[in-house]
Amino acid sequence: MAKPLKCDVCSEPATVHLTQIINNQIHKIDLCENCAEQKGITDPSGYSLADLLVKPESNQGAETSALSCPECGCTQREFKKSGRLGCAVCYETFETVVSPALLNMHKGDSHKGKVPQRALERATFMDRLGSLENDLKEAISSERYEDAARMRDEIIELKKAMEAAALED
Repeated sequence: MAKPLKCDVCSEPATVHLTQIINNQIHKIDLCENCAEQKGITDPSGYSLADLLVKPESNQGAETSALSCPECGCTQREFKKSGRLGCAVCYETFETVVSPALLNMHKGDSHKGKVPQRALERATFMDRLGSLENDLKEAISSERYEDAARMRDEIIELKKAMEAAALED
């Protein structure tokens, strides 16, 4: 079992952990609640993701604040209180509230995941190979034999590169 982190100021158990990047250097500091408050780092009332996403109900139209999920019954008020949506349908129900906020915080409002580099390279190879094969057929049908020969050679080289990459895996 790992030992709890100690406050960098007073050696009490740390509950506030800050990470800051300055001039491409990572600086970490661990503070107890008292030291964090003394330094003005914490807000005793706290905040949740919902506080960032949902505007106060007084600033929104009545139809938005009355929204509730037809699947799980989660309301906008419950979302704001807990910071959590109840189910997958909630994302559709509260889309007008959640989507604009996510667009401001991230590159998009849908999760695409990561693609392993080798899979990306393989897909690029396959796309290029398919394109070359289509161009080769077109060049042959339009009797551009010099272009067809160049494409054929490029296809052979591409297949060799794909085989070499497969052997490295």
